[in-house]
Amino acid sequence: MDRLVLSDSAWERMAPLIIGRPDQKGSTGRDNRMFVEAVLWIVRTGSPWRDLPEVFGDWNSAFRRFSRWSAKGVWWRIFEAMSDDPDFEYLIIDSTVVRAHQHAAGAKKGGPEDQAIGRSRGGLSTKIHMAVRGLGCPVRFTLTAGQKGDAPQAAGLVDGLPAKIVMADTAYDSDALRQTIADKGATAVIPNNPSRTFKHPLDKHLYAQRHLVECCFSKLKQFRRVATRFEKTARNYRAVITLAAIALWLR
Repeated sequence: MDRLVLSDSAWERMAPLIIGRPDQKGSTGRDNRMFVEAVLWIVRTGSPWRDLPEVFGDWNSAFRRFSRWSAKGVWWRIFEAMSDDPDFEYLIIDSTVVRAHQHAAGAKKGGPEDQAIGRSRGGLSTKIHMAVRGLGCPVRFTLTAGQKGDAPQAAGLVDGLPAKIVMADTAYDSDALRQTIADKGATAVIPNNPSRTFKHPLDKHLYAQRHLVECCFSKLKQFRRVATRFEKTARNYRAVITLAAIALWLR
């Protein structure tokens, strides 16, 4: 394979965080680096698992291993370690809607809403709610059905994350969120909803930096399996987004 994602330095950062290392008791994962590359190939190309190139090994074994790591939270632990950056001067929140492929429906357990899939005029969709730091790298995200509102998810995105300034668009303008941000000792940079009687001041110079979250979504959607949801379960789709986010931090 000519197009691999992980450089030697990137793998050195990731390797201590994975399971099945030689220093651990029990079964040792075989060729962890190529397995991670296999998953990144799927996430990057959007191809079905059955089309995984033979150089990565058996596609079904790779898929089952990917799913096990998703269930154990391995991908999320790697992401948290990679995104542990002390520079939290800015925190920007926003959401994006992702079209879900028809094959994403029909998970055995739970209804569509339990799997973060919604039905609307545009068909099946999932919404990614994300917090991005000042340089445009993701630090936290959650999934909901595509028709869900933005504001109800905002408190969970900013809770516990240090920041001096929290930015968002008009959809997040609520007294509750502004109070949550104030309780953090941060300044809210959010445009006023036109229906507001009392208008909060807005620093337009700072607000211009909000484009960084849009840039982040654009980079994530270059990974085709993020741009279109194929996974039936929210857990596995969350793992796909997490892998793409890890790749952004490794660049």
